[in-house]
Amino acid sequence: MTDAAAASQPPEQSGFHAFRQAEDLVGRRRPLDALKALEPLLDSEPDKPSVHLLAGRAYFHSAQLRRAEQAFTRVLELDPTDHYARFILGRTLQRLGRFVEALAQMRMASAMNPVPEYLEAINEVKARIALRES
Repeated sequence: MTDAAAASQPPEQSGFHAFRQAEDLVGRRRPLDALKALEPLLDSEPDKPSVHLLAGRAYFHSAQLRRAEQAFTRVLELDPTDHYARFILGRTLQRLGRFVEALAQMRMASAMNPVPEYLEAINEVKARIALRES
């Protein structure tokens, strides 16, 4: 769909299209393009956790880690039960070298949804903490 065609749609359809486009771009590892597509939604939908989660993923994949942290924190302000937001916030904190904070978020995520990926990440961060302390 062209930008002109998207602009002529009702706002809710245009927003849906922008979200889906950004989601596709993040999946194809084009995070900066995804952020560009998300810009209008971040302004018009400030209380939608899904928009902030997708923006956070794009920030994370483009190594804008402070912005990713802010986006995931906003998701958790809006929905404290989002285990994936907690997990990816933990991953972000891990990349920032804030291992103790990362571990806390990952443990909460794992308590909510004990999937192997979360448990592996916890063990990885625990190992990093142990290396620092030795």
